[in-house]
Amino acid sequence: MDNLLTEFKSIPLLIRQSGQGIKNVKTLVGTSLFVAMNAALGYFKIVVIPKMLEISFSSLALAACAFTYGPIMAGFAGIICDNIKYFLNPSGPYMPLFGLNEFLTGFIYGLFFYKKELTIKRVIAARLTVVLLINMLLTPLWLHMLYGNAFIVLVQARILKNILLFPIDVFLLYTVLKATKRAIPVLS
Repeated sequence: MDNLLTEFKSIPLLIRQSGQGIKNVKTLVGTSLFVAMNAALGYFKIVVIPKMLEISFSSLALAACAFTYGPIMAGFAGIICDNIKYFLNPSGPYMPLFGLNEFLTGFIYGLFFYKKELTIKRVIAARLTVVLLINMLLTPLWLHMLYGNAFIVLVQARILKNILLFPIDVFLLYTVLKATKRAIPVLS
């Protein structure tokens, strides 16, 4: 319990430290490289239901950015990534609220990973938070607002996808973050 309380108390400091990266050229360049990787990975997606259900691994680059540069830098990188991916390869009408999803994804990963010990439990908790908040709540809400489909139907379509992909996502996320941890001396 004390460990969890200590983690919550450290959040403002982590946010401040990450925000200071905006003034650092190396941090901006590194973040830009992660944005480019995210955009490149955005091209490799599996479309299950057009405009409604896609499988993509571009968030791995955003998680690596969050691990390296923190929640603020990864959050803003997420917004930039969303816009770049949309303008390079649009699928449906532009919805700026999807940028909020990307900001929150980067921010959440930053809170879980920035300057923290990388453990499988932490990766599972971070991925579960993103799945529940972003994939199961916000994305269906934005699609409901955009297309008028029933919210509950949109959530149901995502349940099976997220259950099946969860172990794969956790494995890939852990693997990518371990590789990022080895590369941090080069990136910072």
